[in-house]
Amino acid sequence: MTEAAIEKENKEIAKQYKELLRISYQTLTDEDKKLIRTAFDVAVDAHKDQRRKSGEAYIFHPIAVAKIVASEIGLDAVSIASALLHDVVEDTPYTLDDIERMFGETVARIVDGLTKIAHLKKDKDISQQAENFRKMLLTLHDDVRVIIIKIADRYHNMLTMDSMPEHKQVKIASETLYIYAPLAHRIGLYNIKTALEDLALKYTEPDVYEDIQAKIEDTEEESLAYIDDFANVIRTSLDKEGLNYYIKGRMKSIFSIRRKMKAQNVTFEEVYDKFAIRIIYKSDRKNEKFLAWKIYSIVTDHFTPNPIRLRDWITSPKSTGYEALHITVMGPKGKWVEVQIRSERMHEIAEKGYAAHFKYKHGNQKEQGIEEWLNKLQEALESANGNAVDFVEEFKLNLYSKEIFVFTPKGDLKSMPKGATALDFAFNIHTEVGMKTRGAKVNGKLVPLGTKLRSGDQVEIITSESAKPTQTWLDYAETARARSKIKSSLSEEKKEVAAEGKEILRRKLKAQKITLNEDTVNKLVTFFKLKTSLDLFYRVGIGVIDNEKLKDFSSSYHNAFINFFKNRIRKTPAPKDIDKNEITTKYDLLVFGKEEERLNYKLSQCCNPIPGDEVFGFVSVNDGIKVHKKNCPNAISLQSNYAYRIISAKWIDSSQEEFSVDIQITGIDNMGLVKDITKIISENMHVNMRNLNFSADGGTFKGKITLVVKNNNILKRLMNSLKQVEGIDKVTRI
Repeated sequence: MTEAAIEKENKEIAKQYKELLRISYQTLTDEDKKLIRTAFDVAVDAHKDQRRKSGEAYIFHPIAVAKIVASEIGLDAVSIASALLHDVVEDTPYTLDDIERMFGETVARIVDGLTKIAHLKKDKDISQQAENFRKMLLTLHDDVRVIIIKIADRYHNMLTMDSMPEHKQVKIASETLYIYAPLAHRIGLYNIKTALEDLALKYTEPDVYEDIQAKIEDTEEESLAYIDDFANVIRTSLDKEGLNYYIKGRMKSIFSIRRKMKAQNVTFEEVYDKFAIRIIYKSDRKNEKFLAWKIYSIVTDHFTPNPIRLRDWITSPKSTGYEALHITVMGPKGKWVEVQIRSERMHEIAEKGYAAHFKYKHGNQKEQGIEEWLNKLQEALESANGNAVDFVEEFKLNLYSKEIFVFTPKGDLKSMPKGATALDFAFNIHTEVGMKTRGAKVNGKLVPLGTKLRSGDQVEIITSESAKPTQTWLDYAETARARSKIKSSLSEEKKEVAAEGKEILRRKLKAQKITLNEDTVNKLVTFFKLKTSLDLFYRVGIGVIDNEKLKDFSSSYHNAFINFFKNRIRKTPAPKDIDKNEITTKYDLLVFGKEEERLNYKLSQCCNPIPGDEVFGFVSVNDGIKVHKKNCPNAISLQSNYAYRIISAKWIDSSQEEFSVDIQITGIDNMGLVKDITKIISENMHVNMRNLNFSADGGTFKGKITLVVKNNNILKRLMNSLKQVEGIDKVTRI
């Protein structure tokens, strides 16, 4: 670009900035102007090297969006500044932290919301993407300004879409019809909603759009004459009543005419209510309603109304604050005409939405008005009620409070139940991803797998081929899908261990001169108070049932009297009430607190908890920890009066318990030693490594490893395996 061209462009940028301040609907204080000026300077600097597809400097786009926000929507300085900055974090070296440092938390939150929306992937099936997008817009932001600025951004993009390739135009236009026009309507930005619909039609059905536009232009003179005829009939009566008013007529929008043509399957000429006539009157607040109905009666004196087309939004305004009387009457030459009756105040609210509504309500207390408006607007967006007419007339937007919306690193949107965790997200992506989860990052930070997700979080799952589900994963997963996959994986692992255990048991019993058959298995299950043969084989496999315990069984087995006695017990019918042994097989260990520690306790007499019950611990003064059922009659008074003495507790299956152990390894340093050690550990099914620390010095090495094991027998087996590695001298438990 030549210097002259650059100078001209800079003058134009400065001119646009001045206009932005001049056309602001809210009165701007010096502080407001300072905020907007700083935002403008940052945006100009950030976008200085960028151009739009049309070739013009990129900065014109944020300024245009800010102008829409300032004048057509009527928002405050914070919103204008956020609009100027809306693309800065997404497209330029400026970060969100920079924005927060310079402009404060509110502007940063709005810009962050807009950046997240911009990162959404748009190449999915349009209807699914749009549906998700719409729901996400409503749940993601506590700050409605994000949605409003996004609508303004889309409105400007629609106005300047000519230089884009056709397929992109169609795609953006379709999305606008599906998402942004209904949102604009719901917020009360009726002018923008109409403009968005017409612009979208221009790109989705250009032939239809041009055809209707041409017909409107052809009949323009005729239409103006018709509106004059209509006005002249009622003018005399209105003047006689001494009303201060003016009448405006307009053709309905191209999009609404097209909708009527489609719905009624008629031609342009046959659409019966192409006209809308507005009677806008001056009035103080006290007489507004009275005058509206007075004008209504004058209009219906001259023209017959359609009784089913009366809309009274003065008595009960729309959830957006819109007030007006709408009637459809049979006008001159037998044509239906919609007549909208509004005071000047109502007209301004119809044009600007809540911003005007609150200007009237709060006068100069602008800040309070804007805040109240934004809160009201959030409620309006979230509540699915409104009156019945609203309900039918409006495109309904649901707020799914039971859902959250989170992003993948690539910007795909995933909907999940509220309360879902990082681990649930991994299984939501794919079962395989879930099964191989090693860790998770939320918004770029490494977090525990049980971290609960919130709408708007960006979640990245780190996987590893060696990772596999463990029992503790069930504490991290909330969704049914994740839990069932984890359980089936654990039961598969249990079956593998059980198969191994069965063979170990066969060998060990053989040494005790006992044959492993169905009868022996039944006796073993009874002897160890278990439920199934799978439990028995599994416990042998992981070493919970060891040689000592099997010797105890063997001596009882060889004792005929005990054998007979045991058989008698087995044949005795089980009592009808709860079999404690049966429950104990699954829940035989009580643990306390977050760390799941084993502590001394007493079971309280007032509710007699048994294994498997939902319980909590109460730290008593003299008796140590007393365990109560959660639904114990005394629970509520204990929890409310002595909350600080309550400790969480739960029954767990001790065969699923895992313990942390440190071992130390010393030996001669050689190539591949660490690899050999880690290979042995990772190939051992019931051992996980938490920590690894090796140091070499003068040809010797020392290593410390933190392991997670199920029991001592597994640890002994592993330590023996490690001792076999060439170069290892000692393996000791610290």
